[in-house]
Amino acid sequence: QVQLVESGGGLVQAGGSLRLSCAATGRTFSSYAMGWFRQAPGKEREFVAAITKSGGFTYYADSVKGRFTISRDNAKNTVVLQMNSLKPEDTAVYYCAASPKNYNLAYPPSYADWGQGTQVTVSS
Repeated sequence: QVQLVESGGGLVQAGGSLRLSCAATGRTFSSYAMGWFRQAPGKEREFVAAITKSGGFTYYADSVKGRFTISRDNAKNTVVLQMNSLKPEDTAVYYCAASPKNYNLAYPPSYADWGQGTQVTVSS
């Protein structure tokens, strides 16, 4: 099991940027692929981005491709989601998650551990 704590959420105007971080403790961080998901009020949790255990491959939802970047530092046990050109529709609670798998990373059931989430609000 790995414990995850997100930070970096907040209120930003449309077109602005935010940098979300997720700090992991517990089992060996490099044993987990990492993902970011988000959930807006009244909507299901949706995939945002994922990165494989070594950081060699990244995956993005079509809605964020070209605007968001996921990265990880296995020495610091952190994963970062850099969000640029934010839109009001990006408003949601953002969750960091850890998967023991290195595939099917767009699917929530692939993830064993989840953080508590951090609120991102984009004003128009």
